[in-house]
Amino acid sequence: MARKAKKETAKTQRFQKATEKDYTVIDRPIITEKTMALMQNENKVTVRVNKNSNKTEIKLAFERIFQVKVTDVKVSNVAAKSLSRGTRYKGTLAGYKKAIVTIVSGEAIDLFKE
Repeated sequence: MARKAKKETAKTQRFQKATEKDYTVIDRPIITEKTMALMQNENKVTVRVNKNSNKTEIKLAFERIFQVKVTDVKVSNVAAKSLSRGTRYKGTLAGYKKAIVTIVSGEAIDLFKE
């Protein structure tokens, strides 16, 4: 008798090695005074993520890349903004998707590795 392959769940996917897709989900950290305060006081990391990624993909990517346990993910879309430089030049800043990831207390992420 052939044994059925076990379907991978979120728990079994969490502790696997990071894949190439995980690195495309997380774009870069957002560094401001407010996000640094969140990181130090409340153990929350703010990052810019791919527009097509969802909360589950972001959570799994964080857990695989940084080897930490994620408790919560909040996602927001930052709207594009119009700019003008004097009266002559007009343009727009592109919009993006932002995620605030809460990590279990006692664990930390070093975003500024040398």
